[in-house]
Order: sequence, then C-alpha cells, then structure tokens
Amino acid sequence: MIVSSAFCGKSYAVYGLARSGLATVEALLASGASVMAWDEREEARESLRSSRAKSRGAGTESEQRPSTSLGTNEVGELRLCDPLSNSLYGYSGVVVSPGVPINRHPIARRAREAKVPLIGDIELFAQARASLPPHKVVGITGTNGKSTTTALVHHILKTAAIPTAMGGNIGLPILAQEPLPEGGVYVLELSSFQIDLTQSLDCEVAALLNVTPDHLDRYEDMDDYAASKTRLFTMQSPDHAAVIAADDDYTRAISLSDLVVARRVGVNSGLMEDRSAWPTLQGPHNAQNAAVAIAICLELGVAEDAISKGLATYSGLPHRMERVAERDGVLFVNDSKATNPTATAPALGAYPAVHWILGGLPKGDDLAPCEPYLGHVRAAYTIGEAGPMFARLLAPKVAVTECEVLERAVGAAARAAKAGEVVLLSPACASFDQFRDYEARGQAFRAAVEAL
Repeated sequence: MIVSSAFCGKSYAVYGLARSGLATVEALLASGASVMAWDEREEARESLRSSRAKSRGAGTESEQRPSTSLGTNEVGELRLCDPLSNSLYGYSGVVVSPGVPINRHPIARRAREAKVPLIGDIELFAQARASLPPHKVVGITGTNGKSTTTALVHHILKTAAIPTAMGGNIGLPILAQEPLPEGGVYVLELSSFQIDLTQSLDCEVAALLNVTPDHLDRYEDMDDYAASKTRLFTMQSPDHAAVIAADDDYTRAISLSDLVVARRVGVNSGLMEDRSAWPTLQGPHNAQNAAVAIAICLELGVAEDAISKGLATYSGLPHRMERVAERDGVLFVNDSKATNPTATAPALGAYPAVHWILGGLPKGDDLAPCEPYLGHVRAAYTIGEAGPMFARLLAPKVAVTECEVLERAVGAAARAAKAGEVVLLSPACASFDQFRDYEARGQAFRAAVEAL
C-alpha cells in the first residue's frame, strides 16, 4: 500500500467503508495516523474489523503491530464510531467515499462546522506524492469513455515497459497499491465526485473527453457539473499538459477557459476513422477514446511504435461492449457499463441489427442520444425502474417487450434473435434499483446467457 509521513501523527475521519474507504483506513493507520471510521452498513463495519484482525494476526493491535515502509512499527489508533455523533474539531480531514452525496449529506455540514476539509482518497494520494519516488500522474475525466481511455493508456505504458499503476474510479483503490519505482506513471480515472473531493492533485497530464448530461441529482445544472470537471485543470501547474477533446459545447468552452492554466493540447478525433488494426476499439465512441489516449502517451514521451502496438493489442474492458458468447450465429454483448443514454448510443451504432436490453435506475426522462441509431434496433426489452417509461418512449418506433428483470429479457431476446444479429445489454441507466453495481449487472447477464 501507499503510506506517507504526511499523515503521521494526524487524525482523520473516514466515512464510507467500501473498497476505497477500507484502503484509506489501512493506509492512514500504516502511516501512523489515528482514524475514526464508520459506515451505516453493519456488514461494512464488520469487514473492517475482519481486515484489522487479519493484519494483527494472533495478537491484539497493541501487542502485534505491522511494520511499515516508514521505518517504524507504530500504527495509529482506530476507532469505529460515527463522525456524525462525535466531534470533528482538530481533525486533518474528513475522508468520504465518492458515493456519498455531499450536496445533501449531513457529513458535509459537520465538516464545515468543524472547519475540517472534506476530501477523498485521491486527495490523500496527492498529499502523499512528495514522499513517493519521482513519478508522473495522468488524470482522465469525462462523462463517457474515461474507463476505456484510462485502461488503454495504462496498457500502452505497459507495452512500452514503463512502470505504471491504474486506479481512481477503476481497478484497485490507488492507496491499496504498491508505490511505483522512479519514472513510473500513475494513471487515474477521475469521476466528477472524486474531483469534488480533491484540492491539490497537480497532474502532469490531465485529460477531458466529453461533458454530457449525467449526475444531475448531485449538481444544480449542467454548468455546475461542467465546473466540477474543469476543476481538474485548475489544480495543474502551467508547465503541465491539458488534453481536451473539445468535441461538444461544454468541452469546447472549457478548452478556451482562463481556468485552464496548463499548456493546451489539441485532439482531433476525426483522424481516427480507420481503426481496423485495433479490434477492440471499434464504434464511433472509441475514435475519441483512442485520440485522447494517443495524445496523452505522446505527452509522456512514449515512442510511436509502442503506442501502435498497444492500440493493436488492447483487449478491452469487462462490461464495455464485451463479447460474452455466440450461439447459433447470435452474438451476446455485455455493455453494462453504459449507465446513461449517451454511453449507450455508440453501442447501438456499432451493430446493424440489435435486440436491445435496457433499463434500470434512470438518469433522465428521455433516450434522445440513442434516437439516431433506433434503425439498428430490431426489438427492445425493458427492465428495472425505467422499464415502463422506456417502453412508452420506444413503442411508437420499435417493437418493445416489458420484461421487468434481466433474466427474462435475455431469454426473450435470445428466442427472437436470428443469426447475424446481436443481443445487447446496454442499459442507459444506473444499476442500483436491482443490482449492487454495473459489474454485478454484467455478471448477471453473462450468467443468464450461459444458462440458455
């Protein structure tokens, strides 16, 4: 894990004990900080207790403390108690999960009252950077495509034999990973929620793909949402690089903003039309992903032949246009990571004959970005909370079956599909009405296909 003397002797409250929260607690304790930790879910608190018991081994925490790379056997004190019911005065930070809605959650008010900064694990990583071997950081944000672009940059760097770690909103929490050797590059996917909780991450290369409607339950309006994305660039030094695709109104405005102080790097997605040598980077959306990834890697000094090899050998992400199986000439594709209509549209555009499974927890009340591709849809199968609304929207244009649950939709689509057609799960919705996350939804799709 990443530990730092920057945290030693300080006190932190950690609210939210999912993967990044658990990693944060462990890293802070190993760095010599004292931690008040809490999660409303008893199972999450129990997971932390179990983790600490394993790290202590047979002894008590005071009897057997793990050594750290700080050259000491000391770890800070851990208290499992609710920061909403305890004083936060004197704490160095309140570390919250990106999933905590800080626009309305009482933890934000409590932090303000105590004059304690509300931060996330990315800010802790930023503060720890000075104690790490010399390195660079790439930060990638945008409404859609940031996971693919992050994974692609990480893959190209590995292809070029450059030490690299991938984290943030993808993969292992960054604080849970081992520090890179000198010359390494940390590649971070950053959601707007994570940027909101970060104050000092000065990325050598920061990138923005696009800004389209999303998360408007957390922001006042689109301008407020775009301002969150812009903050990634306000933290940069002038001699660093800002890679902005500038393919939509909001990203064009950001690229021209005085708030971007770093050197601007232009991106031309139109030059990416021929991607025949890159089998997992098909579809219109991947033109932008590839163009931004190439620009980032050139800024990092990666050789062009290594970039070309990386593009050709990139295997793609799970749950993003992932080919799950082919049965009797019908291809089954898992695009569970498409959690809004703008993310779904490119998947519909990539296949000429689609049996489309969609629905879940809606992020809006229309499917406007998908409408140009409805001619590709042979039939639609709706599920989840958004199912009835989507059925009403689509019924005048395509055949619709209201299936309510994923397993029923897979069965209906499989029976209707003909050889050469595609059964596509691309929900255009969040997953939280019926699943833990989009990964669980994608795994359920795979299981349903395998059960056919």
